[in-house]
Amino acid sequence: QVQLVESGGGLVQAGGSLRLSCAASASIFSINAMGWYRQTPGNQRELVARITRSGSTNYADSVKGRFTISRDVAKNTAYLQMNSLKPEDTAVYYCNAYRVDGVIYEYWGQGTQVTVSS
Repeated sequence: QVQLVESGGGLVQAGGSLRLSCAASASIFSINAMGWYRQTPGNQRELVARITRSGSTNYADSVKGRFTISRDVAKNTAYLQMNSLKPEDTAVYYCNAYRVDGVIYEYWGQGTQVTVSS
């Protein structure tokens, strides 16, 4: 079992930056991929960015060029650097991780609120 704890959310003006952190309770070396999702009221959770164990990344089109996902294996932590924030980035952001060991194990954090004011 891996627990994920997000931090770094808050209120920021449009054009500003925030960095989200996702600390895992166990080594992320065996984690196949970690990602950030976001959700707004009445909508489905959507993938924002993902990083695999090999370091490959992918991003939602809406955040390409503005957000950067990274991870520090030594600290068991993943990050999401968010620049040039827009009001439409306002959402609850969730950290996600999964590993495959015969079956798929998926883990979620509790979420952190990001609010971008215009």
